[in-house]
Amino acid sequence: MTAILLLGTFDTKGDEYGYVDGLLRGLGCATVTVDVGVRGRPRLHADVSREEVAAAAGTSIEALIEAGDRGAAMAAMARGAGAVVGSLHAAARIGGALVLGGSGGAAVAATALAGLPIGFPKLVVSTVVAGDTRPFIGDADFSLMYPVVDLAGINQISELVLGNAAAAIAGMAAAYERRSVDARDGRSAPATGRPLVGLTMFGVTTPCVERVRAALRERGFEPLVFSANGVGGQSLERLVAEGHLAGVVDVTTTELADRLVGGILPAAEGRLGSAGRMGLPQVVSVGALDVVNFGPWETVPERFRGRTLHRHNAAVTLMRTTPEESAQLGHELAERLASGTGPRAVVLPLRGGSALSAPGGPFHDPAADAALAAALRARLPVDVDLIELDTHINDPAVADALVESFEAAYGRATTKEQLTS
Repeated sequence: MTAILLLGTFDTKGDEYGYVDGLLRGLGCATVTVDVGVRGRPRLHADVSREEVAAAAGTSIEALIEAGDRGAAMAAMARGAGAVVGSLHAAARIGGALVLGGSGGAAVAATALAGLPIGFPKLVVSTVVAGDTRPFIGDADFSLMYPVVDLAGINQISELVLGNAAAAIAGMAAAYERRSVDARDGRSAPATGRPLVGLTMFGVTTPCVERVRAALRERGFEPLVFSANGVGGQSLERLVAEGHLAGVVDVTTTELADRLVGGILPAAEGRLGSAGRMGLPQVVSVGALDVVNFGPWETVPERFRGRTLHRHNAAVTLMRTTPEESAQLGHELAERLASGTGPRAVVLPLRGGSALSAPGGPFHDPAADAALAAALRARLPVDVDLIELDTHINDPAVADALVESFEAAYGRATTKEQLTS
């Protein structure tokens, strides 16, 4: 069995890592230990020492300690650890990774393990799991475990939690290795051969996306649906950039609204950019650009209390974008598509981008819809097709137009690839 990577600060968490190392060996697993500590003397011998990790980051432990900036030191160690982990993975020496710690350990894991492929087992046991984990996990497929007590010594509670963590990563690594062996030996389930297509969805655009998803499957594609919650869009962009997807039907671009106005589910910097850079077929719509997301009603910032708000549920409050914001979003959407190189299209429903802004809905605002449409028309590059429909986004006609546009774009991209190959 390939080894389990144990990566962490062995000066402060050496006892805990030593305990888990023993548990894993008892389960029949080998381990590879990597020390990223910068405080005191390591309490556990590491297969890859902190000196080697620092060197991989282009510095030394002595220099990091002398500088006296723990945050900068941990950032450097995380970069070095990322290089070390990449080398271990490339050499097929590890089949799973386990990180223990608080915010420092989670931050190191976020950098050091983020380059591992999707599907590779990654387990983080950290106290930060009880809070906002987005800054730590980003678009990586980390498994997270809350330790209940702080990881400060072995006690009756930490024994239980760390025992489960060791068993979990051992089981995940064993399953991962079996899948890898089966794939090499040709025993794994055959791939469908269907081109993968990314879709984005929110609750208020679900009818549209469900119809698109079903239609794409009927036409021989395999749709992957991503929640347009900030991280979902980021994950979509990552899979596109890594070459997993054959195209995108980006129905729900609401993350741009949160980024512009200040909602809690904002788009990442490169949103809508990966497909264009890759030259992939990209069909986009304005799904939920009428919506800005906040948490419970009482968490809505005071400056927005006079705006049009909607209690989606006890945990989510939505706010309607204004005509001015809608115009800005139209400009931004057009600009993000302008740098693309592949076949691109925008399907624009003129009577609302979500279930809430359809005629009769609480966010129905023809002036805002018109401002968005006018901005798109004014700024959209001539090489991007614009299909306007006098209806709302959840009308079946919009889903059908999205599918037809994608099929046409995919056909053009495939023909271009054949001509240039």
